[in-house]
Formats: sequence, C-alpha cells, structure tokens
Amino acid sequence: MSQEFLPDDNKFARPNDGSAAESEQDVVCVTVTGSQSGVRETILTLYRLGFAEVGDWSPVQRAANPKQVMSVLIRRRKRKA
Repeated sequence: MSQEFLPDDNKFARPNDGSAAESEQDVVCVTVTGSQSGVRETILTLYRLGFAEVGDWSPVQRAANPKQVMSVLIRRRKRKA
C-alpha cells in the first residue's frame, strides 16, 4: 500500500483509540477508479460541483486492475445527533 493511503497521526484516523472526540466524528472515504482520463475528469467535475478541492484527492495510483488507476478522498465530518 502506498504512503498516501496510510492513516495520518490525527486521532480521528485511529478508530480504536477510545477517545471521546472520535465519537463526534465520521470518517468517509470516497474512491474513484477507472481510466486515467476518467478519474481526472471525475475529480474535476466533483470540484466544479463544489464537492471537494482537486488538491484534497490523493495522487493517482495504480488500481488492482492493471488497466485502471484510482484516487481517494478522505473526509471527516461531525456526527449528527
């Protein structure tokens, strides 16, 4: 697994640490997989729709299928009561 997909040192990236703040956060992972041009076009479309900044996505990586690439976006958000 490449370094871009490893959890950071942020306490919210460690689901089993038992912290109180963890219960207030949801971690959502969005993955786009396909051709290089398809992944880039999708990321740009999501940017134009206001979904995420282009720089928030991981660098494009090879996917399990050798003809495809992937990029990942990790979002943290407050849990709703």
